[in-house]
Amino acid sequence: MILFADKITRASTTMCDGDLEGLRNYFSEEQIVEIALTVCVANFTNRFNETFLCEPDLG
Repeated sequence: MILFADKITRASTTMCDGDLEGLRNYFSEEQIVEIALTVCVANFTNRFNETFLCEPDLG
């Protein structure tokens, strides 16, 4: 799953069926979509915050 998340982040245009095949041994299609969406939202949030030089709220 970590390799999948890393590939989404760094090289999503090179994604292939083989990248998903290993995940299918452990996760349903719905769970794989949810993992991908979570990674994409985190990436979006990071890029947005970096663009506007936002400091994280560490509470």
